[in-house]
Amino acid sequence: MPKERQVPQILDAALVRAWCALSLDALGRAREEIDAINVYPVADGDTGTNLYLTLESAAQAVEAAFAGHEPELPSAAQAARAMAHGALIGARGNSGTILAQLLRGMAEVLAAEDARDTADEPVGPARAAGDARALRRALRRAAESAYEAVAHPVEGTVLTVATAAADGAAGAADDCRSVVRAAYRSARTALEATPRQLAVLGRAGVVDAGGRGLVAVLGALVEACTGERPAPALPGPSGSPGPAGSAEQMAPVGSVESVGSVEECEDGVGGPAYEVIYLLEATDPAVERLRARLDGLGDSLVVVGGDGLWNVHVHVDDAGAAVEAGVEAGRPYRIRITHFGAGDAHTARGGDARPVREPAQRAIVAVVPGEGLAGLYGEAGATTVLARPGEPPASGELVQAIRRAHAREVVLLPNDADLRHTAAAAAEQARTEGVRVALIPTRSAVQGIAALAVHEPGRRFDEDVVSMTSAAGATRYAELAVAERQSWTTAGICQAGDVLGLIDGDVAVIGATPGPDATDTLVETAVTVLDRMLAAGGEMVTLVLGDEVPDRVADLLERHVRDAHLAVDTVVYRGGRHAALLLVGVE
Repeated sequence: MPKERQVPQILDAALVRAWCALSLDALGRAREEIDAINVYPVADGDTGTNLYLTLESAAQAVEAAFAGHEPELPSAAQAARAMAHGALIGARGNSGTILAQLLRGMAEVLAAEDARDTADEPVGPARAAGDARALRRALRRAAESAYEAVAHPVEGTVLTVATAAADGAAGAADDCRSVVRAAYRSARTALEATPRQLAVLGRAGVVDAGGRGLVAVLGALVEACTGERPAPALPGPSGSPGPAGSAEQMAPVGSVESVGSVEECEDGVGGPAYEVIYLLEATDPAVERLRARLDGLGDSLVVVGGDGLWNVHVHVDDAGAAVEAGVEAGRPYRIRITHFGAGDAHTARGGDARPVREPAQRAIVAVVPGEGLAGLYGEAGATTVLARPGEPPASGELVQAIRRAHAREVVLLPNDADLRHTAAAAAEQARTEGVRVALIPTRSAVQGIAALAVHEPGRRFDEDVVSMTSAAGATRYAELAVAERQSWTTAGICQAGDVLGLIDGDVAVIGATPGPDATDTLVETAVTVLDRMLAAGGEMVTLVLGDEVPDRVADLLERHVRDAHLAVDTVVYRGGRHAALLLVGVE
């Protein structure tokens, strides 16, 4: 019997939080089925996964909003804005980008309600009716904003389903439960009709994958408001069919390889070769010019966001030109470029079916804090996941990397103590998919480098893992960072701007705030850290310099190690953009 939980009676932050968590759970259950029916706009079999990763980012943002307001609670508008912002920065693929805009549209309405101080109204019929009206307006604004974000809207897609949900909610009674139930029923009905609206869906015998994902999210909203989980819109593990004429009967049991090829899409034969996604800091006028520029370069253009931050998604043949257009408009970052022929889930373009690539026997998947380190790990044969400051990868991203590695055996290197639970969850998910995964609890990228140095694919898996674990464990690690604020540390009180030397995760040295020549402070702090680490012995020092650290720092540190610690070798790498000031490893 499922555990009873408190169902929010009003439109508040608790309801938004419950909805977000239940949406993530619903997409997790439906992910594989949604991937399997993904044929439009590109049959790349990843819509369910992209929606899940988008919601995972949204859920993390909501939890951060609650943590940031303790001991108070955020308002419904603040929770909704956090959910929308998390989805925006974590949006994946065409479907995830549109979902982010749907959530943003809803958040806009709830923010307007919050400005009217409706939260101060007593709980009662008047408050319930007001919340229901706000929810109807939120669903309507969500659908409208999604249409506005898509360059060339197509009916029979998630846009149609979103509009149907808003239409259904419009005729519901003045209470939230009635509104969400009506929205869900209308969305399901619209989803069932998508194969009759979009020819490629009808030929494949499937409903729209993005619309199916939205129905899952709306079903989670019903559960959050009522405590009742609606019937699934795709068959469960048993594969039992749904009611006559329902969406369940439209969903195939097979994979995307059993449906029509990509060129059957109405957008033309073949289609662009690359998907380009990036976050963009830019003004509204610059984004309008960008829309026009990208519309001429490719298709499936979706630009979502506002207030200076945007998520740009487009399919093009010239990925470089799409990125250059972003540079002209503002500051693009978190750039992702995917070649549609590169993944195992993609069918061949031009109707030329390719055999599925055989998995490798063994692969390494590693989280790396910097693009230079990503190149270093990549040269060693590892599949990498880039961790940016303040943006740790989610478990779904690690699972995706494990799939991308396409191997029977995978060694996972999280390279961060705070990622151990995330990495463990990803490893567990990959094991359910038949991949043998060993998680080595590396706490720094330099420990990962030591593990990679002894990796031998020809050895038995267990022996290789033991050797790599031993090498990582025998490597002490340190990091130089700049204090963001005054705080207590294990080495005393630091001031904002002080250079901190952390050894094995704890602050061991507090350097002075850098003066006109910051190099001297960095070197002094690093020398103290090195001497403390090498006091217990060592054979090899690894230095990883951040992008802004001059080469002179490495030269001075190498000279110090050579002069003060005989028979100790030093190797230097560039961490690149997003890397820490300095990483130190001592083996």
